[in-house]
Amino acid sequence: MGRDVAGIVVANAPVSYGAFELTVGIDPNVPDGSMVLDEVAGAGYAGIDLGPAGYFGDRDTLAGELDSRGLTLCGGFFELPFSDPAAMPSAMGGLDELLDLFDAAPPRDGALKPKPTLADAGSDQRRSRPFQAARNRSLGFDAEGWKRFAKGVEMAVARCRERGYEATLHHEPGTHIEAPWEISAALEHTSIGLCLDTGHLLLGGGDPARALQDWGDRINHIHLKDARKSVVDDIIREQAPVSEIWRRHAFCRLGEGDLNVDAVLEDLRRNYSGWLVVEQDVLPDPDRMSGRPALDQRANREFLRARGF
Repeated sequence: MGRDVAGIVVANAPVSYGAFELTVGIDPNVPDGSMVLDEVAGAGYAGIDLGPAGYFGDRDTLAGELDSRGLTLCGGFFELPFSDPAAMPSAMGGLDELLDLFDAAPPRDGALKPKPTLADAGSDQRRSRPFQAARNRSLGFDAEGWKRFAKGVEMAVARCRERGYEATLHHEPGTHIEAPWEISAALEHTSIGLCLDTGHLLLGGGDPARALQDWGDRINHIHLKDARKSVVDDIIREQAPVSEIWRRHAFCRLGEGDLNVDAVLEDLRRNYSGWLVVEQDVLPDPDRMSGRPALDQRANREFLRARGF
């Protein structure tokens, strides 16, 4: 289940059902974690991203929740203030808690380990001006900022390696690692692998197919998502905040947006092995009876299965 192309294992993520750091514990319409696990397993995915700590269970219950459904953890997202030396030491405690959950639900024999999926914590300025760094480099780090960033990243990478995990860097809107030039600079200054998020790169002004060529030797994790660039064009024109990405439904089913999904998949088929995590970031469904997120994720799984994944 979920493993058709040699070396590639297909997973899903709770953000595809509206459950992520901005909604869990905040929005009353967030679906129950057990229901999401049932849907992910029923759709034929082999793995699941952890989501916010505790959403799928604590250290005593997580393994049972996953095993009973034949699922394996593929990763866990965590933001860190990489460029703030004063804040990094205390933030590392949260990273240890994430890794504790990984330890509590180890992969079964032969399964891939989960990837600590680490992101820059961003800033109020960047969150208020998403996607603009591609054209305005003054929004990015200066030379000293890159040094601080690199030191923070290597601190986190070292902790993950001490615990037996290989971290991956997640680029995303509203952070200092958003535009293609910022991703390139981050890779130049650090040793961390890259989580290529096709939807976020597309919206950030990049070309995912080219990224696979340019950064292929550093890519150790994939978030596969489709997106509509017209939504970003409106956000940039209006100078709207990053939250509008979700409110305006920038992400869509595979094959319904502007991503050349087949070109990406063909490159992955030839050159990649590891987790392929399907994501379709949405806000919680206010009408839980609609079941739209679950239908979308079943459609995404069928889309990949029809292409041999």
